[in-house]
Amino acid sequence: MGERNGAELRKLTIVRAWKRAREAVFTPEVVVSPLARTPYDVRHAAVSTWLNGGVPPTDVAEWAGQSAEILLRINAKCLDRGTQVLRQQVEAALGH
Repeated sequence: MGERNGAELRKLTIVRAWKRAREAVFTPEVVVSPLARTPYDVRHAAVSTWLNGGVPPTDVAEWAGQSAEILLRINAKCLDRGTQVLRQQVEAALGH
């Protein structure tokens, strides 16, 4: 028996359906690319976008269904870090 997604579908079933969906909607060039190769890739892109969009990590973690600790351990490398913007925000908060 294959790995299961809780009480839902087998992982292999999800992977096969995802592969067929990509082939049905993407051009052949995109199908052979890494774009959205797995459902996890799409999830990771969403989490990265939320974090870089300024959504607090605690909210992103809740939306993603994981702890903030795990979220940052996995996704910290995707953060833009925008050092200059962050410094400006700190200065504004301090009234400068």
